Amino acid sequence: MQTARPATDREAPLLNIAVVGHANTGKTSLIRTMLRSTAFGRIEDAAGTTRHVERATISAGQEAILNLYDTPGIEDVYALREKLIRMVASKKGTIQAAILTDFTEQTAPDDPLEQEAKVIRQVLRSDILLYVIDVREPILEKYLIEIELLSKTLKPIIPVFNFIETHRADLDKWRQKLAEFNIHASLELDTVAFAFEAEKRLYQKIQSLAEGYYQPLQRLIDFRAQVWRKLCQSAARRIVMLIVMAACYRQTVDPSGQGVTAQSATQKLQQAIRLAEQNCLYDLLAIFNFTQQDVILQNLPIQDGHWQLDLFAPGVLKAYGLDIGSSALKGAAAGAGIDLMVGGLSLGAASLLGALAGTGWSTFRRYGKEIQAKIQGASWLCVDDNTLQILYLRQRQLLNKLVHRGHAAVHVEQVDSSLEPQRLPEGWHEIINILRQNPAWIRSSHVRDSSSQYQDIESRLITALIEK
Repeated sequence: MQTARPATDREAPLLNIAVVGHANTGKTSLIRTMLRSTAFGRIEDAAGTTRHVERATISAGQEAILNLYDTPGIEDVYALREKLIRMVASKKGTIQAAILTDFTEQTAPDDPLEQEAKVIRQVLRSDILLYVIDVREPILEKYLIEIELLSKTLKPIIPVFNFIETHRADLDKWRQKLAEFNIHASLELDTVAFAFEAEKRLYQKIQSLAEGYYQPLQRLIDFRAQVWRKLCQSAARRIVMLIVMAACYRQTVDPSGQGVTAQSATQKLQQAIRLAEQNCLYDLLAIFNFTQQDVILQNLPIQDGHWQLDLFAPGVLKAYGLDIGSSALKGAAAGAGIDLMVGGLSLGAASLLGALAGTGWSTFRRYGKEIQAKIQGASWLCVDDNTLQILYLRQRQLLNKLVHRGHAAVHVEQVDSSLEPQRLPEGWHEIINILRQNPAWIRSSHVRDSSSQYQDIESRLITALIEK
C-alpha cells in the first residue's frame, strides 16, 4: 500500500500531508499504523528519534493517492518563538507565513533551530497537517505555543489524539483547550490500540478539508475498507483450516502393545496439534504484516514458536472456564460414527460386515480404514471437545488482538483468562460432530472444498470469528 516513487509530469500531484507535533508524541507510530508496517522509521522511548523528514506514499492499488511526511519533533518551541518575534520586530508586523518562510531560508544547517526549520519547511510545502497529541501529557504552555505557530502557516490542522485507550478524562481536557483555538475537527486514533473505523474517519476528515482530492480519497477509503475485509476473512479462513485439521485428526493406537502405544500416540497427537497451531499463528502474523522478528521485538505472547500458555498445560481448561474434570484427550474409536450408523450393533467382525452389506460401497469408501482397523482391534486417539474449544477460543482471541494491534505497539499482549465457552459459534457441537465423521476433510481436496456441507461449516465459523 505504500511506495516511494517520485511523481512524473503526467501524474496528478499527490496530496501532501505533514505529520507534526512535539517530540515523542507518536508521529512515526501514526504513519506505521497507516502503512500497516513496522518497517517505517524508528520508534524509541527517547525524545528526538526522528531527525530528518521522511516520506511514505499511500496508494489505492496501483494509484498513488497521498504522501505522508514524518517530521522531527519540535523540541525548543520557546527559542523558535523568540527568533520569530525578533524577525517580526524588524518588519513591524506579526508572525505570518511569509515570516516563517524567511525563517526556513535563513536557518543554517548548524543552527540550534535547524530541526525546527525542517519542520516548518515541510509544513509550508504540505496541504494538510496532522498534529499528533499524546493525551497522557499535561497541557503545557509549550504545546499551546506550538499550535499557535503552526496555525500561522494557514494550513488546515487535524489534531490526532494518541494513547487514548485508558486516558479518556485527559482527552476531554485536550478537546476543551483546542476549542479555545477554534480547532474542533479532531480525531481519536490510537496507534497502539488500533481500530480500522478510526483510520477510515481520518481519511474522511482529510477528504472534507481537501475538496480537490475528494474522489481520489474516496477511492482510497473504499480500497482500504475492501483490503481490511479481505484480511480479516483470510485470517478467519486460516483459523477454520486449523479447527478442521484438529477435529479430523486421528492418531492410531495399537491395543496389542506391538505398535503405537496410547502414551506415544498421545504425545504424537499433542505434538501435531501444537505444530498446527504454531503454523496458524505465523500465518496470521503474516496476514496482518507482522513477522516472526516482530514477535520478538514486540513481545507478543509467543516464545520459540509457542504460545506462552501451552495448549495442553495443566490449568488451561480452568483458565478458559471449561470442565477441569475432563481429560485433555480422549481415546475414541474412529468408528464412533459407525456405531451410530449401524444402530449400535456389536462391532464384531461378522456383525460389522453384515451391517455394511446394506450400506453400500460409498460407506466403505468413506470409513474403510476405520472399519478395517476396528476389525483388527485398533483404535484412535482424537482431540476431545474441551481441547477443540480451547483451540478455537485461543485463535479467536489472537485474531481479535491482531485486528486491534497498531504496528507501533510494543506492549506485551496478555492471555485473557476471562474467556467463556458461550463465545463458541452457534451450532458448535454439530459442526464438530460433522467434522469428526469426515476424517478425509483433514486435507484440502476438490471433494471437500466443493461439498455444500463443508462450505456451510466454513462460512459459519468465519462469520463467528469476525463478528463484533
